Amino acid sequence: MRVILAEDSTLLREGLIRLLVEEGHEVPAAVGDGETLLDAVAEHRPDIVVADVRMPPTHTDEGLRAALEIRRRWPGTRVLVLSQYVEKHYATELMSGDVDGVGYLLKDRVAQVADFLDALDRVGAGGAAFDPEVVRQLLARTTHVDPLSRLTPRERDVLDHMAQGCTNASVAERLHVSQSAVEKHVNAIFDKLGLLHVTGYSRRVLAVLRYLGS
Repeated sequence: MRVILAEDSTLLREGLIRLLVEEGHEVPAAVGDGETLLDAVAEHRPDIVVADVRMPPTHTDEGLRAALEIRRRWPGTRVLVLSQYVEKHYATELMSGDVDGVGYLLKDRVAQVADFLDALDRVGAGGAAFDPEVVRQLLARTTHVDPLSRLTPRERDVLDHMAQGCTNASVAERLHVSQSAVEKHVNAIFDKLGLLHVTGYSRRVLAVLRYLGS
């Protein structure tokens, strides 16, 4: 894939460039701020952007705002956002729209090279990848929602993995159950959240957003 990096830490940026090139990806640009990122995307039209949430000049949400602008202006460009901490507001905003080709990963996960590359490949292929810790913290604030209290522990496990962007096959592998069992749990989740007969929208996305309290 053609990957543009946006990271103000020179050490991390250079390390990611080397890793991506070694994995056979092309890195046409690597920048250190959100404004330059938008210019680079306009020039190079990459397959995917990997961007830090906090970058100069204010170190608040420049990377996220740039990522949302990229999704608006170039909807075919995938976006994998990196963050030092769980930014609940940012994560919810990013996940509140179309999550195809979107990822949110904690920087600690980058140190787990296999996990990072898996998330990059999944998002680059048009899927979603959300850090389990991000999902856990977002779910922690929604336990009061009545429909969610009807879910069994196993259904919660399945929905937790769905929120990370996993397919049914991937959920089955991670939970060591059959894919048909996962499909039954997913249908039960849709039923309990009132989504069984919804048409015109992705029920998986609606279920995750309902679970996150959006």
